[in-house]
Amino acid sequence: MRIDPIEFEIFKNLFVSVAEEMGVTLCRTSFSPNIKERLDYSCALYDAAGRTIAQGDHLPVHLGAMPLSVQAAIDHIVMEPGDMVILNDPFRGGTHLPDITLVAPIFLSNKRNAKPAFFVANRAHHSDVGGMSPGSMPLAREIFQEGLILPPVRLLKRGTIDPEILALILANVRTPVEREGDLTAQIAANQIGVARLLRMVKRYSLRKVDAYASAAQNYAERVLRRTIADIPDGRYEFADALDNDGFSDTPINIRCAITIASNQATVDFTGSDPQTSGGVNANLAITLSATLYCFRCLVEEDVLYNDGIRRAVHVIAPAGSVVNARHPSAVAGGNVECSQRITDVVLGALAQALPHRILAASQGTMNNITLGGTDTRPCPTHGQPFAYYETAGGGMGGRPGLPGLSGVHTHMSNTRNTPIEALEQVLPLRITTYALRQNSGGPGAFPGGEGLIREYEVLVPTSATILTDRRESQPYGAQGGSPGSPGRNTLVRSSKIPNGDIERTEHPLPAKACLELIPGDRLCLETPGGGGFGTSAVSPSDQNLDVEATH
Repeated sequence: MRIDPIEFEIFKNLFVSVAEEMGVTLCRTSFSPNIKERLDYSCALYDAAGRTIAQGDHLPVHLGAMPLSVQAAIDHIVMEPGDMVILNDPFRGGTHLPDITLVAPIFLSNKRNAKPAFFVANRAHHSDVGGMSPGSMPLAREIFQEGLILPPVRLLKRGTIDPEILALILANVRTPVEREGDLTAQIAANQIGVARLLRMVKRYSLRKVDAYASAAQNYAERVLRRTIADIPDGRYEFADALDNDGFSDTPINIRCAITIASNQATVDFTGSDPQTSGGVNANLAITLSATLYCFRCLVEEDVLYNDGIRRAVHVIAPAGSVVNARHPSAVAGGNVECSQRITDVVLGALAQALPHRILAASQGTMNNITLGGTDTRPCPTHGQPFAYYETAGGGMGGRPGLPGLSGVHTHMSNTRNTPIEALEQVLPLRITTYALRQNSGGPGAFPGGEGLIREYEVLVPTSATILTDRRESQPYGAQGGSPGSPGRNTLVRSSKIPNGDIERTEHPLPAKACLELIPGDRLCLETPGGGGFGTSAVSPSDQNLDVEATH
């Protein structure tokens, strides 16, 4: 079939619009602040073989990994019209257990033995899926401690929710009402995707939709190969490290060697440290996701992020290493922390070949915090359990010609910072400080962005887990720019002194910690700044003087 260039642009936008409308539906119908306010979800559509056609402008770490979950659903379940498969298993294409994926087939016929013509899928981070600590992001030594593991199973059968599967899930979480609300929002999002693709096929025919889906994949491949061909052939190496795994103080090294040969790239992580006892291990899906994200960032043309991007990049990740951990490794932090360091090393290697195109390191962490307990206040939610999870922004690295942005999520995260009002409305806590962290960005001709200061005061006894990084190491500068400031975690403990006043004492915290907080305690996260780009005579104290803190 001849591909018309005008129709091609129309179909590119049609495909993206399906994924974006799925995302809007999921956002508006979800229950939890993490999904509704922070936008911790992703949506995409796939061809009959489970290859990505298009995805929404959502989270790179979700979207690059999700094809492996779709493939796992196809391989393990014979789907029928109206079915939806649920899974979160990190060793079947998942990222970590709180990220639950729903896959829906799209049939054009109800005849027996009919095969799906397309698939749609979405992934959302649930604020609790069980496990050893509220929020399901614990400092664990094996995946069984992290929460409920869902292999591919049918949550919907012929359009009806399986009550036994749903009951099994809700019996293993701390906040079942919120979980059920978020799951039904995911179902609604997939139903929108199914309806929109069916309407597209009805209007244009399966033959035409299939042809343009394939054309979009092939175009993305051609453009990326042309981009790679512009990189000088050679081998480019870089290494960086995670601070630790939460159980020892030993840094965890990640090494990357990129070989460019004509229009093909090979990214080899051989030499990276073995998988660790702690939960910062990445599975293969995460490593693929982070690597492909970096190469997609090189493309200047408006191409869809789809299966075509994958074809031009070959990834070598030794099994049993921290970038391709084996079951039953703990992996809660691999998705959020190791993914960011993988991004740093791949971009660092690319900077050897493209020194004036690659930005300095961004904050290099998602600054994860989980909070949970029972609301003991005399209020309408008295006696109800709560579990909350969020990440915090930081400094973006300085770029060629532009300073880094401040207080934003970077690279593998693409969420919002949760509004204070949303947190205080639904949780027994208050935010006492929310501000930009002055002078945390690395100096340079184009300085790194500033980190954030975010301080939580708990109003009831609360279990907390912090899972952060770049507290020991600094986000690197580029082309003579200075590194950004490392982050800092602090517990501010409150106590009454004999005269009745409240005395507050500060206690430094490690990058990864589990805490039991009492009412009045404050947990303060100061997130890293981005590295600076290029040499500059400007001192750190002279930078960003026009930025006001927000409280």
